[in-house]
Amino acid sequence: MTAAELERRAESVAAGLPSLFLRAKRLAATVNAGAHGRRRPGSGDDFWQFRHSQPGDALTAIDWRQSAKSDHLYVREKEWTIAHTTRMWVDPSASMRWSQSAQYEEKYARACLLAVAVGCLLEPTGERIGLLGHPGPTLVGRTAPIRLALALLAADRDDSWPSRPVPKKGTLLLFSDFLQPLVAIEAGLKRWSAAGLSGHLLQILDPAEESLPYAGRVRLRGLESEGETLLANAASLRAEYGRAVLDHRQAVQSLARHYGWSFGLHHTDRPAREALTHLYAALARC
Repeated sequence: MTAAELERRAESVAAGLPSLFLRAKRLAATVNAGAHGRRRPGSGDDFWQFRHSQPGDALTAIDWRQSAKSDHLYVREKEWTIAHTTRMWVDPSASMRWSQSAQYEEKYARACLLAVAVGCLLEPTGERIGLLGHPGPTLVGRTAPIRLALALLAADRDDSWPSRPVPKKGTLLLFSDFLQPLVAIEAGLKRWSAAGLSGHLLQILDPAEESLPYAGRVRLRGLESEGETLLANAASLRAEYGRAVLDHRQAVQSLARHYGWSFGLHHTDRPAREALTHLYAALARC
């Protein structure tokens, strides 16, 4: 990537950050979070670990004695303050960057909005927030949601599943259209579940992907190197297409249930608040 291309990309990411973050905060404010109940109680005094200080940590949380021994600032964590970790994966594939018209958000944009809104809800509870497959430590503190938004806006298109090492604990939230082959979806669920992780799948679809609202001669072009398909009479295939979409979703839902995960469906023509309320309730059960 040239310096000019890097500058243009940086400007594009910076331009989208305020809008995404503010929309996510407003969306989170519509959901009555209440007490999240994710922290694991302990004795209240037992030392757990030292960790590097992160942006958003209060100065009073710094352990100055430990910090004086090195070039880093350290926070002393006690067992009762250890927060749960929620990692999210927002599918950055080409199919997620699609919408049938300007009337609806792209699926990726809606997924990013929901992910950052989840971060806004979890941050006050002390929850650690991370991106599955993203390098770097989990995020904590007041700046966590905005740093999450920045990472999502900067993500490259990628049609593969996360391949980095599986985290050893926590909850996963996966945002995708889940139109991948079932074998690929099952491989991911099997790998994460074997590591002791639980989670939730939120399938995000454009309304056209459910209803095939086309008539006559239609040429469909795949977004992920699938090639083109010419339909001589699209309307005649609507019923068969609808059954195929339903069968695939039920198969994904069955896989999720088999591995102890939960599943939800969201359409981009529906209010984002509906999906966020559903997600927050799903997290409370994890």
